[in-house]
Amino acid sequence: MVSKKVVLKFPSLLVDQPIVCNLVRKHNLEFNILKAQVSQSEEGLMVLELKGRPGNYRSGLRYLRGLGVKIQPLSRDVTRNDAKCTHCGACVTICPTGALYVEPGTRKVIFLGEKCIACEVCIKACPPRAMEVSF
Repeated sequence: MVSKKVVLKFPSLLVDQPIVCNLVRKHNLEFNILKAQVSQSEEGLMVLELKGRPGNYRSGLRYLRGLGVKIQPLSRDVTRNDAKCTHCGACVTICPTGALYVEPGTRKVIFLGEKCIACEVCIKACPPRAMEVSF
């Protein structure tokens, strides 16, 4: 079973199409919408967690690319700027998924991108603005 978080960017021509519905019906994938910004006149953006068998996952991505949807892993869009991070831990207490935690031995804040759901709560909580989202 494959489970990945991806960012989908699609042209305004596709905002009224049943893209996610077809991922379920035609490719037998499960999904969880983590974030969506869709407007009739602009590019659409969705952050999805997609789950399914490896072959179904690959065919679902081919379907999306064939429509002109740009796909990239969520880990590319949510990052921590290590040069700015002071390891204060303000983000740790607010993170709902445990993607940010304090390592006991070093007392440094660790970011696990694979646990991140792009809720952006850490961005507001971070005093030095070390957490960055670039959708």
